[in-house]
Amino acid sequence: MKIMVTVKRVIDYAVKIRVKPDKTGVVTQNVKMSMNPFCEIALEEALRIRESGLASEVVAVSMGPSQCVDTLRTGLAMGADRGIHVEANDSMYPLFVAKILKKLVEIEKPGLLILGKQAIDDDCNQTGQMVAGLLNWPQGTFASKVVLDKEKQVATVDREVDDGIETLCLNLPAVITTDLRLNQPRYATLPNIMKAKSKPIKKFTPKELNVDIKPDLEIVEVTEPPKRKSGVLVSSVDELIEKLKHEANVI
Repeated sequence: MKIMVTVKRVIDYAVKIRVKPDKTGVVTQNVKMSMNPFCEIALEEALRIRESGLASEVVAVSMGPSQCVDTLRTGLAMGADRGIHVEANDSMYPLFVAKILKKLVEIEKPGLLILGKQAIDDDCNQTGQMVAGLLNWPQGTFASKVVLDKEKQVATVDREVDDGIETLCLNLPAVITTDLRLNQPRYATLPNIMKAKSKPIKKFTPKELNVDIKPDLEIVEVTEPPKRKSGVLVSSVDELIEKLKHEANVI
């Protein structure tokens, strides 16, 4: 079985985000970029499935400008067998990504598609659900545990919901999106980083895949959240209650 995994290039989670002066977006020039943390978890899960003997190949996919190749190389250094880069300089909204993934699935024919549940830059949490709908595949979102049965061709997914854990049994092929508690991603070792340089990366464009990425969304303005007021120290419970009543007006 082949597993396809998406890896997105985003601003590193440790970087302080700055809004552009014209409020058209956030500053990305000279800013450290890295693989989306949820995508790292998705890739780690695919690698573990392959290492257990339940899959034969892991293919990493990234979409965006030419710099996405660096993200793919990181995925290849972690252990992916090969990469696919769909080069596009336009903004990649979830529906565009889902349509491109559908085309790539038709070409590659994987038995399992694993994505991070969301990206930390836009927090959309939509692509996995959209591509499952386009493919008409069963889906298990927010997975905290994945167990495959190769003989029965099913995947059992524990997913986190508001009131606990829900267990789903999915017929393969299927779409799974990963949550934080699924696993701990590995670090790429120096030997594997060197090996990754020789691993193949196939390139496509949306036009070659016959996908129209004409924007159907418009970002009107990007603004910073309002700054929170600093807290105050109180000397007693009575003083705290007094402030909550008469200043905060919450009780």
